[in-house]
Amino acid sequence: MHKLLTFKDEKLLRRALTHRSYVSENPGECEDNERLEFLGDALLTFLSGEYLYRRHPKMTEDELTRRRSALVDEKQLAKFAIAVGIDLRMRLGKGAILDGGYQNANLISSTFEAVVGAYYLDNNSDIEAVRACVEPLFDLVPESSALSVVTVDAKNRFQQWVQTNITPKPPKYVTVSAGGTAHDPQFISQVYVGEKVYGEGRGRSKKDAEKQAAENALGKVKKQRVF
Repeated sequence: MHKLLTFKDEKLLRRALTHRSYVSENPGECEDNERLEFLGDALLTFLSGEYLYRRHPKMTEDELTRRRSALVDEKQLAKFAIAVGIDLRMRLGKGAILDGGYQNANLISSTFEAVVGAYYLDNNSDIEAVRACVEPLFDLVPESSALSVVTVDAKNRFQQWVQTNITPKPPKYVTVSAGGTAHDPQFISQVYVGEKVYGEGRGRSKKDAEKQAAENALGKVKKQRVF
């Protein structure tokens, strides 16, 4: 078993593997993994950025941003989860399973983030313990693969445009609505630059909605001929 799945508190691991669809069908379950997913996402963003900063001392900020996007891309995180053995341990509701949940890159990557967040808590909030687990996974990503993934990332492209044309601060994504059902979740996200809304998107996950918001923002600035 991979050390990322070795927990002192098995209840914490159980929660990290539990999707909202399972909780919906099993009311006895207290909590799904979405809060842990939030924590894991933040940890992976930091660790991937710090990892690249150390490994590539001559790389520019733009290049580092593109490569970091590749390391924490949904498809790449799903590959990490499969390598670790997380995918088949996900606790999904029957409807999510019938919808192909065990092959759904979004569900798999989100569960990976939740496990990372849970592992951090299980190790007394020691980020070095998490680093020891994830950096060997980062090492598996070929440089060429990283470059090919990031060239089509809408959030990355919009951030580049903002930092080139408006402000060095990255755009901010806000989830304004989270609804739907356990089998068909619906999220609405908006992307802000400062106090101004530049785009809005919908999706079956927060990540999908944010990507659509970035695409929407890119479309608007292109129409204004400022892209």
